[in-house]
Amino acid sequence: MTRGHKRLLAAVMITGAAIAIAGCAPAGGGGDQTEEPIRIGASLPLSGPVADVAEPGMNGYQLWADQVNAAGGLLGREVELVILDDGFDQDTVVSNYTRLISEDKVDLLLGTFSSKLNLPASTVAERNGMLYVQPSGGASEIFERGYTRLFFAQPGTSATIPNNMIDWVSSLPEDERPRTAAYLTITDPNTQPAVEQFQAEFEAMGIETVFSDVYPPDTTNFDVPADAIKRANPDMVIQGEIGPDGVDFIRSLQKVGFSPSILFQPNAPTQGPVYADGIGEPNTDGIFSVVSWTADTSFPGSADFVAAYEEAYDTTPDDNAAAPYVTATILQAAVEAVGSVDDQDALAEWLHSNTVPTIFGDLAWDERGVPEGSLLLAQWQGGKLQVVLPEDAASTDEIVFPKPAWQ
Repeated sequence: MTRGHKRLLAAVMITGAAIAIAGCAPAGGGGDQTEEPIRIGASLPLSGPVADVAEPGMNGYQLWADQVNAAGGLLGREVELVILDDGFDQDTVVSNYTRLISEDKVDLLLGTFSSKLNLPASTVAERNGMLYVQPSGGASEIFERGYTRLFFAQPGTSATIPNNMIDWVSSLPEDERPRTAAYLTITDPNTQPAVEQFQAEFEAMGIETVFSDVYPPDTTNFDVPADAIKRANPDMVIQGEIGPDGVDFIRSLQKVGFSPSILFQPNAPTQGPVYADGIGEPNTDGIFSVVSWTADTSFPGSADFVAAYEEAYDTTPDDNAAAPYVTATILQAAVEAVGSVDDQDALAEWLHSNTVPTIFGDLAWDERGVPEGSLLLAQWQGGKLQVVLPEDAASTDEIVFPKPAWQ
């Protein structure tokens, strides 16, 4: 991360105040430079338990704004981001988006992280007639409320988390297929339904459930369930977690000395170095997850995004950075097509009727704002997260199985 961006992030996290962030428009750039900036608001959990996810997310938004302004702005007007910190609190995220609309008078909105926050935040946007494109939080209930200005900026929602993993397990020869499984999930609208779907599908395949439990979001010690899972001795473990709890659970598995042949977590493994440092990089090998994208995918524009992000922030982006960048790209496409930021319904109607090329591939949505695709199955291999399925998006043709023992 550059020194300037470090100072900016620190200011947001310390004060929690609105920070107006404008990239540097080029001298004599395109458009009418006398016009007021286009103000775009967002609330992010820059402090609290998922701050490690929000930081690259903010970087993704900022990189997009910098690039747009360097190219002359949006509709010839400079883009100004107004970012608030919600601390991963639902009441605060509601207050923040209300403030962005009613007090800060932003022209457009960008979404936040997690189903927990996007569920109430999208309601604020809908009640105020604002377009709302969200970078994460694909819980099915978000898209079942009849909202017409809501869009998800990933290839698939949480309902598609199990798809490719189930396909892989079902493709295994009968004598290699897991015979028993354990399921553990946080009470979260994003992960819990996915784990329930895993369990139902695997049981239908004849895989016996030997352990199944849920835990509250404030859980940090997993020694008890880890010990119970060890005693049940499953071939496969599926944990529905949101990040830090995924690391804590693996530490407990290591503590009790149990390493399953197959381990799947949907969120924690996507957090790159944070995850590797938390459980030990050698121990990441063979762990499955789901992603929208990795830095090795070959979608048009992906390599350029990776290079620009690495230059700006001195690190390789993960999909927590890429998803906000894609979110802003989708918003930009709608604004440029409509030619205005004043008619939010026209922006939404355009997105419902068109496909947008992104670094995640071409994205299109149904009437609920649900993308017409599926998340990718990924696996940690050799110290990095690789896409393994589907084959046409894979960055490797190898799958590590069984998972190596803890080191």
